[in-house]
Amino acid sequence: MAGAGGGALAGAAWPEVRAAPLVLVPVGSTEQHGPHLPLSTDTVIAQAVAERAAGALRTETAGQVFVAPAIPFGASGEHAGFPGTVSIGHEALHAVIVETVRSLALWAGRAVLVNGHGGNVPALGAAVGRLRREGHDVAWAGCDPPGGDAHAGLTETSAMLYLAPDLVRPFGAVTGETRPLAAIMPELVARGVRAVSPSGVLGDPAGASAERGREIVESMAASVALRIGGGRADGRGRLLDPGVPSRGSRP
Repeated sequence: MAGAGGGALAGAAWPEVRAAPLVLVPVGSTEQHGPHLPLSTDTVIAQAVAERAAGALRTETAGQVFVAPAIPFGASGEHAGFPGTVSIGHEALHAVIVETVRSLALWAGRAVLVNGHGGNVPALGAAVGRLRREGHDVAWAGCDPPGGDAHAGLTETSAMLYLAPDLVRPFGAVTGETRPLAAIMPELVARGVRAVSPSGVLGDPAGASAERGREIVESMAASVALRIGGGRADGRGRLLDPGVPSRGSRP
């Protein structure tokens, strides 16, 4: 039964939701991920990380933890040069986050947004910072694998080979922009991803595998669960690894 320890919020009936559960909300995007990955890549990964983190937290705390339906649209204007991308921009995403958490706060004890798309970070920081000033118990955590490449390269391709292999197209001939992100950032900001990489890939998917993907996803989920369990956040609500000092953090 969903109410025993939580699970997918969308599959629960209201009497199964006990008082003040923890709710994780995946935040993704609908944007191009090269010619070989689906537009839903960020959402699929955020959902998977949230589900695995929730499972770990239930085991550790024996508390009720739900995973809400993912927010599938984000701030993806840098990918607007590719057909299929749907971006709602920072202002709309900010409003969606604020109203989602205000609604959750009527019955949830704590909310954590699990973010799968780097372009969402400005809106997340602003919205969660505002919500915390309003007194809501909310924070956010990114799906940030250490050493991962930027977009649709080895990291995300491996993750999708593990999570949704049927959605991954052949990538042996896919080429991307492999210069460091810092080197291409000015042009990327000014002209978008397509001006930097015609394929839409920032990185190189060569060598991607489902086994690497399993390690990446499990590492991200463990990190998110650790940060949620630690409960320490910076001034804009971003959860910190335990032991990492930050000005403006709060327990």
